[in-house]
Amino acid sequence: MKTSAAHRPRILLVEDESGLVLTLTDLLESEGYDVESARDGVKGFEMAHSTSFDLIILDVMLPGKNGLDLCRDLRERGIRTPVLMLTARSQTLDKVLGLNLGADDYLTKPFEPAELVARLEALLRRVSSSTIGPDTFRFGATVIDFRSTEVRRNNQRVELSAREFALLRYFVLQRGATITRSQLLKEVWGYESAIFTRTVDVHVGLLRQKLEEDPKNPRHFLTVRGLGYKFIPNPQ
Repeated sequence: MKTSAAHRPRILLVEDESGLVLTLTDLLESEGYDVESARDGVKGFEMAHSTSFDLIILDVMLPGKNGLDLCRDLRERGIRTPVLMLTARSQTLDKVLGLNLGADDYLTKPFEPAELVARLEALLRRVSSSTIGPDTFRFGATVIDFRSTEVRRNNQRVELSAREFALLRYFVLQRGATITRSQLLKEVWGYESAIFTRTVDVHVGLLRQKLEEDPKNPRHFLTVRGLGYKFIPNPQ
C-alpha cells in the first residue's frame, strides 16, 4: 500500500499471540499503516470504543472476551469500523458466525502476508457515499439513509456491517441490472480474482435475512442463475 505520511491508516490488532503481534506489526508498519495492539478482548473493546481506527484485525480466540462477542458488542454500540477476523482452519462455523455478527471479511490461519495486506487494502477501498445522489432510498419496508449510514425496516433499526452496507449501496446504484459475482468482488471487495465468490453469496444471504420479508423467497435481492444477482426495489 505504501501510504503517505500525511495519512497513515490506523489499525487496531487484537491478538494474543505475542509472536504474531510482532510479525504483523512489523509487516503493516512497513506497508504504511499505524498499528496499535491489544492482547485480550476486553482491552480490544476498550480501545475500539474510545479511539478512532480505520480498520480492526480481530482474532476469534481471545482471552477475556472472544472475538465473536467483541465484534457483536462493537456493532451493538454503533461502531462500524471494518473488521477482518482471523480464524483457525477448523473454525468454519466461526466464519459464518463472525459475518452474521458484523465482521466484513475473514482470513484463515496460517495465511500469506501478501494476502493479509491485499485484504486490508480491499477493505479500506470504499465506494464514497458521495456517489449516491439522494440522501435516502426506500424499497419495500426498508429505508436507507446514506448520510448517516443508517438502515431501518418497519421503522426498526437494522444493524449492518460496513461490508453489508457497501454491498447494499452498490445494489442500489446498480438497481435493475444483473451483476456478476466477479463484478461485486471487484467493486465492493476490491478483489480482482474470482476465487472468493462464496463470500459474495454469504453476504447477499445476510442482506436477505435482514431486509427481506421472506429470506427464503426473496423479492428484492434476486439470484440470476448462472450469472449473479439483481436488485429489484419495487417488484411487480
